[in-house]
Amino acid sequence: MNNLFAAEVGRRVRTLRQRNGISLSELANRASVGKATLSGVETGTRNPTIETLYAISGQLNVPLAVLLADPDPTGHPEEIHGTAVSATLLETFTDHGVTSELYRVRIRPGIVQISPPHQRGVTEHLTVFAGSARVGIAAQPILVTVGGHASWPADVAHVYAADNDVEVHASLTIRHPVGEAGTSFTSPTDLCVAPGGPGGS
Repeated sequence: MNNLFAAEVGRRVRTLRQRNGISLSELANRASVGKATLSGVETGTRNPTIETLYAISGQLNVPLAVLLADPDPTGHPEEIHGTAVSATLLETFTDHGVTSELYRVRIRPGIVQISPPHQRGVTEHLTVFAGSARVGIAAQPILVTVGGHASWPADVAHVYAADNDVEVHASLTIRHPVGEAGTSFTSPTDLCVAPGGPGGS
């Protein structure tokens, strides 16, 4: 994660936290991340993992994409990394009351990544282009081979893993219901602040 990208992610976390009237300590506690870790994310001095960003976005009740800087217009969007998964945000769109995030993902072999539950009603949809993946609800993962597709409820704990020693290449769409009992989607453009704007905790 480059410095400008990390700083923008941190600014969005801080802005959303302040808009929700949550202290830095309280958000760190809710998201089960260290206060120093969250402080480093907000100041752009720490590169957070996918798991950390998911934990934070879940407590702020926004899709992960809201925290990520817009895809690079030069065609080189930033890749973020987790225990087993590396993901690149390609696009976000809203249609018929559902906000979708489209990611290009790689799943490294030999490691299982466990994702905590997302907001209520969220689903995930994976299409595999290379390799074989085991994904879905942690207790009942689904095997997805080349050219295959799988979907699962993501408001419970779920996993991502390569099924063998070949790295998986896939697309992942995360769908969020908008409105009652769903996620309140905030566009990244709504998070703009003037230079020297509010900060701190």
